[in-house]
Amino acid sequence: MIKLWRSRSDETKPEAPAAAPVVPQPAVPAAAPEPETPEPEPPAAEPSRGGWLSRLRQGLTRSSGKLTEGITGIFTKRRLDHATLEELEDLLIGADLGPVTAARLTKDLAAGRFGKEISAEEVRGLLAADIAGVLAPVARPLVPDPTLRPHVVLMVGVNGTGKTTTIGKLARLWRDEGRSVMMVAGDTFRAAAVSQLKIWGERTGCVVVARETGADAAGLAYDALERARREGTELLLIDTAGRLHNKADLMAELQKLIRVIRKLDPTAPHTVLLTLDATTGQNAHAQVEVFQSMVGVTGLVVTKLDGSARGGVLVALAEKFGLPVHAIGVGEGADDLRPFEANAFARSLMGLE
Repeated sequence: MIKLWRSRSDETKPEAPAAAPVVPQPAVPAAAPEPETPEPEPPAAEPSRGGWLSRLRQGLTRSSGKLTEGITGIFTKRRLDHATLEELEDLLIGADLGPVTAARLTKDLAAGRFGKEISAEEVRGLLAADIAGVLAPVARPLVPDPTLRPHVVLMVGVNGTGKTTTIGKLARLWRDEGRSVMMVAGDTFRAAAVSQLKIWGERTGCVVVARETGADAAGLAYDALERARREGTELLLIDTAGRLHNKADLMAELQKLIRVIRKLDPTAPHTVLLTLDATTGQNAHAQVEVFQSMVGVTGLVVTKLDGSARGGVLVALAEKFGLPVHAIGVGEGADDLRPFEANAFARSLMGLE
């Protein structure tokens, strides 16, 4: 199995992560998050479905199909002229690559081929290479800091993005590397989320710290961090309740959790992962902006790429924000969360082998 993170022998001591900025907020009463769509339980058994690259191509079929069909329709026996470029730009915008990215990609294409005949396959190849160049700087593995005991990972995001499932998959991957992992069922408002995380705990051999439904998530996280430090646990993964990014009171609760755990470790959380659902398309931009300003997001995990024709949004996010994309998900199985690879993604997005 391809490892998501570097093995111990490959690790070098990373620079100490900067503390995530927290915008001061007035005290507010605890607020329950909005109802969230239940996430499916982790599958008991996962049949073999081919290698990761084939699953990635299959997962991006809806996105690549839209682009491939559109490019083929535009570039059938036509020269690369202004009208053609406008059609291509509109197609890329419609595939959620965003107007800025779409304009740059078409400009780059025109620079070397304007006025010449060009095939649809050539266009897809050139676009894939250009997109890979945009994505390469953000395709970075998440390497736990071995000097931290524990390295605290806080998972945040809006409702239904797959935070709990992602935490379970990360726990499995790190446990497969022999690391000690503790998970915190911080979504205390959903009994189903707590149960789901406990299932992942049983299957991965990870400790799961949980409390009764409705318990204070900040206090739970504090106690879990205290225990992880006492036991010398390498990674502490904190799940959080889904919250709408435009709800100030819910965001304040998330900030409270960060303030509380910093009483034990002023540098925590060391990693703040924002989980984004690819099906939301351009709305993902607003989510990144708000969570970044409120809790200092350090990296992204993009899920549900297999359920959307909007996979191009990842390209737009990379160009606009430059945040590391640590992993992407193209299915519900534990093996369907893998490291983000720029070239493989770009070629799959363009329907290329």
